[in-house]
Amino acid sequence: MIDGVTIQPLKVFTDQRGKVMHMLRCDSALFEQFGEIYFSLVNAGVIKGWKKHQKITQHFAVPTGNIKLVLYDEREDSPTFRKIQEIFLGADNYQLVRIPPQVWYAFGALHNESALVANCTDMPYDPAEGISIGLCDSRIPYTWNLEQ
Repeated sequence: MIDGVTIQPLKVFTDQRGKVMHMLRCDSALFEQFGEIYFSLVNAGVIKGWKKHQKITQHFAVPTGNIKLVLYDEREDSPTFRKIQEIFLGADNYQLVRIPPQVWYAFGALHNESALVANCTDMPYDPAEGISIGLCDSRIPYTWNLEQ
């Protein structure tokens, strides 16, 4: 596991009417402060990334569909420097993933269906704060495959 990344199972309450799916509470050990919540819809077979934030901590949950989330640690002072972590999230494995600042991430929708990624950040989005690179950038030694 990449240093600073946390994965926490989330509660789902199901009855004949549907589901309630928890994501993040203010009394959770993972909660620091509220910045904003947004949703990213990723179409079937599409990969979004690579991206990293300089200051923002993110909390991902996937209530609809399933994704493969890949993280890469480029932080030279980290004990997991140059490590890659693959995480499968979604309706089939409902969890919260905390991504610390300075960790690259990308994700793609699995099973030939779209997925909805919910992201709760600890700071409001600032376009000058995030960095994006192409999926084939040589800085990240990863070859994408959306098979599990």
